[in-house]
Amino acid sequence: MANEDEKTPGPSRSGHAATGGITLLPRDDHDPMDPAEYARLLESYDSSFRNIAEGEVVKGTVLKVTPSEVIIDVGYKSEGIIALSEFLDENGELTVQPGDIVDVLLERTEDRDGYVVLSREKAEKMKIWDEVERAYAERKVVIGRVIERIKGGLAVDIGVRAFLPGSQIDVRPVRNLDALRGQELRMRVIKVNKKRGNIVLSRKALLEEENAEKKKHTLETLAEGKVLKGAVKNITDYGAFIDLGGIDGLLHITDMSWGRVGHPSELFKVNDEIDVIVLKYDPATERVSLGHKQLITDPWANVMERYPVGARMGGKVVSLTDYGAFIELEAGVEGLIHVSEMSWSKRVKHPSKILNVGDTVEAMVLGVDPTARRISLGLKQVEANPWHDLADKYPVGSTIQGKVRNLTEFGAFVEVEEEIDGLIHISDMSWSKRVKHPSEILKKGDVVEAMVLNIDAENQRLSLGLKQLATDIWDDFFARHHVGDTIEGKVVRMTNFGAFVELDEGIEGLIHVSEFDDSPRAGKDGKIELAVGETYPMKVIKLAPAERKIGLSIRALKNDEFRADWESYQESAGDGTATLGDHFRSR
Repeated sequence: MANEDEKTPGPSRSGHAATGGITLLPRDDHDPMDPAEYARLLESYDSSFRNIAEGEVVKGTVLKVTPSEVIIDVGYKSEGIIALSEFLDENGELTVQPGDIVDVLLERTEDRDGYVVLSREKAEKMKIWDEVERAYAERKVVIGRVIERIKGGLAVDIGVRAFLPGSQIDVRPVRNLDALRGQELRMRVIKVNKKRGNIVLSRKALLEEENAEKKKHTLETLAEGKVLKGAVKNITDYGAFIDLGGIDGLLHITDMSWGRVGHPSELFKVNDEIDVIVLKYDPATERVSLGHKQLITDPWANVMERYPVGARMGGKVVSLTDYGAFIELEAGVEGLIHVSEMSWSKRVKHPSKILNVGDTVEAMVLGVDPTARRISLGLKQVEANPWHDLADKYPVGSTIQGKVRNLTEFGAFVEVEEEIDGLIHISDMSWSKRVKHPSEILKKGDVVEAMVLNIDAENQRLSLGLKQLATDIWDDFFARHHVGDTIEGKVVRMTNFGAFVELDEGIEGLIHVSEFDDSPRAGKDGKIELAVGETYPMKVIKLAPAERKIGLSIRALKNDEFRADWESYQESAGDGTATLGDHFRSR
């Protein structure tokens, strides 16, 4: 008979009871467990693991962190392992430690090494997708960072990669998309497809909503004369558009500053916050004209008190024109130095010969017209007028020396001293020679001596004479000759009223047609036919030293000869030795 003990199962070598191939824990004689109940509980425990499905996000506990991995317990039969890199932040710092609870994605229940395959990164993305879908459904705002420019728009990181079309970036076209790179933007989700992994964003839609709300509030309070704070939204050549809160106003370049503004960008930059005043508002068109300079006092209001006539003021050359230079005395106040007020002595053809843009100059206030916003300035007035001292330095009749600077048809300009020229008129170059052009006597660059004839300081004119330093041949001629003298002269030219005769070098006289010879030797018209180049005897019948004119006569000379013959006849008739006919025949 078999032993009863052999029929009843006993403890195994390991100390555990074996039932139907299932390993049982040691049994306490005081707490007996039915093997069937134990098997049911074990089955229930195994089924709890099978309730965790692949692809599901579950919570796990960090058990251990190694140099390369993080071991996670998700309550399954075995632990899961995730690469350490999934738990590092942007700076490479570890973000978890043992005991932390984290969300992970169960990719597979077991790999070939028996570990559960987990992913924290994918779990985070699945959570983000859920948030994106929620934001789309509830029209919530999402914040993303621009990654790069791509075809048609921008790639944006909102936790996952999303697309922001170029047309949806702003309410106005954005020309430079690259400038947005790295910026964080507030947007709405306008399209999402999780299966395809597509997310489309719109910043424009959000801006339009916000602007509509801001605009409503702004229009309720907008009024002419009201001072508002706005942001520079855009800059053009003619002004700047200021965002007042949902509505834009134009700040024209002429209303930016009382001073000279070449371009609005000299004063403002995009996104600058500035104070402006509403100059004009049209509710029908919603057009708003703004002013900035109107917030400060007009500098022309008391300009006459600050810039009295005769005062010397410093300023900067801001502009040059053909007729003068504009000087900025202060912001908003400019004066004009006319080209005629730049130098006492120098003929300034263009202001650039004296001044350059950017130069700092001192000038005298000559006149102020606040109504026309004009101030006349003088540059030469801050220096002594050299023409006022000229008469003392070079009295009339004195001799000066200078270089011929320029020749004209009417004379020669001689540089007396720096920037002061005197004029030798063509009529004062020679006593005797008929000068047709100054180049017959002088050449540019010649150093000459001349006599001071006249000084007109007011009109800045200095008259010089060249011939006055030479002996006056006319005075010499008039001293040596008298009316009634008989001289010889060469006919140099004939006119319809007489003949001009050269008596000495440079000295000419006139034989009027009435003083030609009317003797039988004369021509058909009863006048002697004089030939140019021939020399004839004649009588001086008139002298006019002041006018330098000499009157001559051939007829008078013939009359003297007749008178001499008559007197000779009378003398010879007294003694009866000859007759008048004999006298003429003897001739």
